[in-house]
Amino acid sequence: MKADLKHLLPAFRALHKHTRMTRFCMALIDLSGTLHVDDQAQPGAVAAIDRLRQSGIPLRFVTNTTKESKRLIHQRLLNMGFHIKIDEIFTSLTAARKILEAKKWRPWFIVSDEAMEDFDGLPTENPNAVVIGLAPEKLNYENMNKAFDMIFNQGAHLVAIHKSRYYQTKHGLALGPGAFVTGLEYATDTKAQVVGKPDAAFFLSAIPGSLCTHKLNEIVMIGDDIRDDVGGALKAGLSAILVRTGKYKAGDEAKIEPSHPTFIANDIVEAVNYILEDEL
Repeated sequence: MKADLKHLLPAFRALHKHTRMTRFCMALIDLSGTLHVDDQAQPGAVAAIDRLRQSGIPLRFVTNTTKESKRLIHQRLLNMGFHIKIDEIFTSLTAARKILEAKKWRPWFIVSDEAMEDFDGLPTENPNAVVIGLAPEKLNYENMNKAFDMIFNQGAHLVAIHKSRYYQTKHGLALGPGAFVTGLEYATDTKAQVVGKPDAAFFLSAIPGSLCTHKLNEIVMIGDDIRDDVGGALKAGLSAILVRTGKYKAGDEAKIEPSHPTFIANDIVEAVNYILEDEL
């Protein structure tokens, strides 16, 4: 684990007590592909999350989604029938803003217009950082070339809000921003600072200090992405459940060997059943 994360561990290892005993003391849950695809909830997902909440387990909903702001994500979930509070949602946009503020970097964004409200108030004059998210309408040659010039010729930093290979839509899998970030890394001979999943700091930052456990592996991540959700969580010391929905493809389990998911579920309903089956 990176040295700059070590200060977080004492808090995470403090004993956490909750009202009912379950297999895990807290759950981090992916959104797109796990709970829903576009505006359609996965079958049984709303009821499954309600059951998990009733058990007393603290929940956080963690997402690399960068096409829309946290407020819009929350409204989308409410429209689908989920009973989720906005402060239970932790996005890679939130994490990116914290990094920009901490480093006092002035960003130039290749980010969807619907996500920009999460960066309101940040200084953007004379930018010294290129920030890339999933923005299909903006990931074009003109913007990529400008980013190349800023990084290669002007020394700007490269920040990837996430580096996903692909994501799930109602029409199937679609190209993610990872290919564009990797292209810039190759062309400029630099490495991007990746903010969202699978970065360990993202998972640890999503865990409130008041909702702790004496062992990180008593916190479970549930997601459909074998690398970003499952592999990232395992590397951070958490447990991880892979669901066979969303972007999951047959054989994904082998892509993080020698690591293995803590459990493999057909969907979020089965994942919740697994968490609650040892409930006392």
